[in-house]
Amino acid sequence: MISDFNDPELSGKYLGTITSDFVKISDVLKEASYQIRTRGFSDFPIFPISKEMQPIGKIFIGKVEKDLDWNYFITYVDEFVQRKLIAEEALEEFKRAYKDPDEFCCLFVMDGAFTSFVYIPYPND
Repeated sequence: MISDFNDPELSGKYLGTITSDFVKISDVLKEASYQIRTRGFSDFPIFPISKEMQPIGKIFIGKVEKDLDWNYFITYVDEFVQRKLIAEEALEEFKRAYKDPDEFCCLFVMDGAFTSFVYIPYPND
């Protein structure tokens, strides 16, 4: 069960590689988030990232195709609830913690047993 939305372990171990990837593809992620929201799929897009293939969401940007450290997947909050990664009773808390999707990208970092949501600000144009 995922409960916390920012993990201190994230900063040291992962933030460097995530940030270097993010700079390369932030425009594509921002546009995908916009399309999910404007087409009415969800107000809460989530981009799971993992160094391996994994079952949450659909592969969006493969690490090999763009020379990245992470694979980027695309989904939204409904799948997290269906898979019981976010409990029904925690959904409102998640929605309150969810940052403005026009300004922040919601990533779900998965590396072995470590999982955490992280919000990365999109670069200013």
